[in-house]
Amino acid sequence: VQLVESGGGLVQAGGSLRLSCAVSGSRISTNTMGWYRQAPGKQRELVLSIASGGTTTYYVDSVKGRFTISRDSAKSTVYLEMNSLKPEDTAVYYCNAVPSWIFGSWGQGTQVTVSS
Repeated sequence: VQLVESGGGLVQAGGSLRLSCAVSGSRISTNTMGWYRQAPGKQRELVLSIASGGTTTYYVDSVKGRFTISRDSAKSTVYLEMNSLKPEDTAVYYCNAVPSWIFGSWGQGTQVTVSS
């Protein structure tokens, strides 16, 4: 399975970004897909996920109401819409299945930096 994340960048606090994750080698429609992030000096954490039926689950309370995950199965792409960004959202963002061992690999991630 290959995962390619894109869309990150430098943004001011309060700004927005839309991340994309192109998945090849596996069907995203039958897997729960999630966005993970790893901040400097911290462990990678699962932020939110979308189940095959479309239900979103949040694992980080601070992103509720600000982050939205979606999926286009025809394009085999997962998206993360991030609004009202805060400096504490600064991290490398990755997408993967939930749990991540299902795909057995990680992409390179995309860096999101939020300046205050």
